[in-house]
Amino acid sequence: MKRIRIAMMALAAVAVSACSGPQTASRNATNDVTIKATQVSQPEGYTAQHGVFVPDINIARITVDVPRSLQVSEKNSYYPKGDIVWRGDLFGDRHEQVAAILDQSARNAAVKLQGSRPVHAHFQVTRFHGVSEKARYNTGGVHNINFLVTLLDPETGATLRPARLVVSNLDALRGNEAIQADGRGDTQKHRVTNFLSQVIQTELTQPHGYVDGNSGFFVALNRN
Repeated sequence: MKRIRIAMMALAAVAVSACSGPQTASRNATNDVTIKATQVSQPEGYTAQHGVFVPDINIARITVDVPRSLQVSEKNSYYPKGDIVWRGDLFGDRHEQVAAILDQSARNAAVKLQGSRPVHAHFQVTRFHGVSEKARYNTGGVHNINFLVTLLDPETGATLRPARLVVSNLDALRGNEAIQADGRGDTQKHRVTNFLSQVIQTELTQPHGYVDGNSGFFVALNRN
C-alpha cells in the first residue's frame, strides 16, 4: 500500500503540469467579473480594487445556474479531467444535481441571514470537481467547488454587488474513513452541502468574503 501511495503522489505531481482544466484565479483578480447571462451592471461607486460589501442582508430570492457548457466526467480515474466530477448522487443529470446542492446550501445559509435588506442571490457554478470512486477509496482528494455569486435587488433587478468568484476546497474522506462516514449518514452530499452553506454565509457576511484557507497537496493539484 505504501508503494501504491508513493506512486500515486508522483503521478499526481505530473498531472499538475499536464492537466488542462479551468484555472483557479485569485479573489483580487476576479472580484469584478460579471455574469453575462444576466447582463448585470456595476453599481455606482463600485471599484474593482475595493469591491462592494452589502451588509445587513436577508436572502429573498435564490437562483442557481450550472451552465451546460461545463463538461461532466464519469471516468473512474484518480483525477478525472472535467468541470463537473460528482459521485455523491446516483448516476443522473450531474448539472441538475450540482444545482440542487448549491440551492440547498444557499437556503441553509439564508436561514442564518436575518438582516433588514432583502437581496436576490444569484449563483453560477464554474467548477464542481469532487473525487472519483477510485480516488475516494485509495488516495483521497479534495472537493474543489468554485462559483460566482452576484447580489441583485429582488424587485428591480439592479446590481447591488457584481459577481465575485468564490473558490472553496473541502478535503474528501477516503478509505475506511469514508465508508464509516457513509454508514452514519455523513455522506459526500451531506458534507459538501454543509460546507457550502458555511462558505456562502461567510461570503455574504464578511467584508472580504470567503477566503479559502486550504493549502493541501490536492488543492495545489486543482490549480492546474
